[in-house]
Amino acid sequence: MLRGIEIGADIVFKATKVDGVYTDDPMKNPDATRYDSLSFDEAIEKNLQIMDTAAFALCREHKLEICVFSMLEDPKTLSNILKGESLGTIIG
Repeated sequence: MLRGIEIGADIVFKATKVDGVYTDDPMKNPDATRYDSLSFDEAIEKNLQIMDTAAFALCREHKLEICVFSMLEDPKTLSNILKGESLGTIIG
């Protein structure tokens, strides 16, 4: 996140084992649902375990969006996101 802030990026991409941010751990809870988007405040309030609160606060302060997506499903996922497909979860 710090590097994204340093270079003045609009968004950073966080590759994970799952395809976005969920209401609960989808590996443990099959009823967990994926968020398409969240505000930084929502992410902090919900105490989501994808990043620490300080990282969320820094990104919020610098208006640096975060895209959380799966690195395991399809090797073209990042490319598809950059082409405008709605994949993963956007936090901002």
